[in-house]
Amino acid sequence: MMQIRRSQERGFADHGWLKSHHSFSFAGYFDPAWMGWGNLRVINEDRIAPGTGFGTHGHRDMEIISYVLQGNLAHKDSMGNVKGIPPGDVQRMSAGTGVMHSEFNHAQGETTHFLQIWIEPSQRGVAPGYEQKTFAAADKRGQLRLVASPDGRQDSVSLHADAALYAGLFDGAEAAELPTDPARKAYVHLVRGALTVNGERLQGGDAALLQGESQIRLAQGEDAEVLVFDLAA
Repeated sequence: MMQIRRSQERGFADHGWLKSHHSFSFAGYFDPAWMGWGNLRVINEDRIAPGTGFGTHGHRDMEIISYVLQGNLAHKDSMGNVKGIPPGDVQRMSAGTGVMHSEFNHAQGETTHFLQIWIEPSQRGVAPGYEQKTFAAADKRGQLRLVASPDGRQDSVSLHADAALYAGLFDGAEAAELPTDPARKAYVHLVRGALTVNGERLQGGDAALLQGESQIRLAQGEDAEVLVFDLAA
């Protein structure tokens, strides 16, 4: 079974300094039909205006991934991390027993465009943690590169969650296949461009929700950047 959710069907919030599309219910956007998929709880596509950002706020018991598409995201947290997150980097913050952090766009004249992803942890009450790694475009070109996993295999960032995240870049004749366990769930989020997923054409912002499938086939990309989630059911 595969269900397609189009970009324009997502929730949207315009706070002036922040414009955000919500794939699942979040803050002021609530839809009981879209509360998450498996243990994937949040995908927010955020655009932060220059010189603005999220002030210090707290999280608990959530695995949070930031995936920057444009600009730079300045991160500061109560664990002592002060980092800039550029495109190509994947940041994982385990909120665990509690963490405070802020996220800002300090650049002048450039919007920071990024995806904020929340995955429910497999264990609550873990010690807060932080990890950030760079994944070269060449490693994602025409293939799915593992960027997050429970055991940090293949030099991915490690998650306290039963989930794996792959990133890929596809154009022209480039194609890839990912075997999947039909007993689990999968989620394909097309970040930009156009791409065919198991025969269905997606455009930037569209998503495919899969269950009971044994394979994900990606082909016919047009400047496509895609994220693929392997999730607990």
